[in-house]
Amino acid sequence: MFSRWSFPVGARLLALCGVALLATACASTSTTSPATPATATAAVAVAAPVKVKVFVAAMFEIGQNTGDRAGEFQHWYERYWKGAKPMAVPGALQPVYCNADGVCGAVLGMGKVNSSSSMQAILLNPQFDFSQAYYVISGVAGTPPSRGTIGEVSWATWLVDYDLGHRWAPEENKPGEPTFMPRKGYEEYRRFKINPDLVGWAMKLSANTPLKDSESARKYRLRYPDAAARRAPFVGTGTHMTGDTFFHGPGMSKQAQYIAKLYGADDYVITEMEAAAITLVIKRTHGTDRVMSLRGAVNFDQGSPKETTLQHLDPAPGETAGGFAETVENIELVGSRVVDHIVTNWPQWQGGVPKL
Repeated sequence: MFSRWSFPVGARLLALCGVALLATACASTSTTSPATPATATAAVAVAAPVKVKVFVAAMFEIGQNTGDRAGEFQHWYERYWKGAKPMAVPGALQPVYCNADGVCGAVLGMGKVNSSSSMQAILLNPQFDFSQAYYVISGVAGTPPSRGTIGEVSWATWLVDYDLGHRWAPEENKPGEPTFMPRKGYEEYRRFKINPDLVGWAMKLSANTPLKDSESARKYRLRYPDAAARRAPFVGTGTHMTGDTFFHGPGMSKQAQYIAKLYGADDYVITEMEAAAITLVIKRTHGTDRVMSLRGAVNFDQGSPKETTLQHLDPAPGETAGGFAETVENIELVGSRVVDHIVTNWPQWQGGVPKL
């Protein structure tokens, strides 16, 4: 058994120093003088947070942020952040990029949980000041052929949650009646009216944007008898329906329109998977007056009269709509007009949306 004096001398000295640390911080043998208040302050100084003017949220990128096939983020990245340093954010799917003008953006991930958890992590991160920020929730989407067309770009007037409620099988219902009932007590979570002044500004600034189109999309539209479906790409407005389900077919499309009307929103024109969830996160920290949802349609939410829903859901090679590359470019062409206007005229926008 060891006595307390049987340790080597070096060990005894370390033990004594450890005791002394409790009272005197174990006086250093260095001759360096203590840090002055100025140098101590510099040592703990952190960079000032980025004052975000506009935040652009995309949901996915196909490969790299530049130089390959573009997903939802690439055209934004190449316009605003090419060469910018990525800013890692714990809890977010991808890093945030910012430029010197206060335009920031990130890929948040697909679906409600993925995107909203990324948005929450970014909003709460001390690297950023979102106190006066505007938001552009941006991505691709589907559209009913009675309301939209491939390549169109739509600003949301309402965001409606498609999932929050009760559903049952059609065969368990009275023929022709809805198979959806809202979940009571969730009124503040299932719909959001986008600031009408902000929507008005978005349309004023972008409605006449020249949009790209493709020959494959033009041919595909002719499968549908609807006048809206056969239109060339345009910039419009309406209700964006947020659902984690990729719903397909005229029955599901009809149900989405039913929910929009049930909630007092405008016509359902876009089906997407994230905007209502992201907006709820922003609402809890900064409100919704500065939120915009911008979507480009890359598919119809149902097949043509000559195909079944399953055929539309899983098309044969060469039977897809086409126009994806043109649509993701259209989204940025439309959205950047609004982003650039806000930043260029920041003294008029920083306090809130100006009256039209």
